[in-house]
Amino acid sequence: MAKYRIGRVRQEILREVNDILLNVIKDPRIEGATITDVEVTGDLQHATIFYSTLSDKAGERQKTQAGFQAVAGKVRSELGKRLSLYKVPEIIFERDHSIDYGNRIDSLLNQIKKSE
Repeated sequence: MAKYRIGRVRQEILREVNDILLNVIKDPRIEGATITDVEVTGDLQHATIFYSTLSDKAGERQKTQAGFQAVAGKVRSELGKRLSLYKVPEIIFERDHSIDYGNRIDSLLNQIKKSE
């Protein structure tokens, strides 16, 4: 039964964080970033929010990470106002590496296709 609640809370956090980043937070460092997934611990105390960016430059990625670290407190505060949870989870923003992994696999497949 608890797994259903974790899934519902995860989806609710994903929806609310997207709305908060679009409508409340006006930090230019996080513009263009997309929230891809949320992982919540079993006790709902910690939430890891994964994001992706279109930029491949390391400097842009660092600026985006710094922007997310700067707004984490405001996002958690807004979540507390919007969600009816006993305790709002601690938020950690982390870059989603699955897109880079998919691009790497795609390039390897293209190399194999060219070599044949």
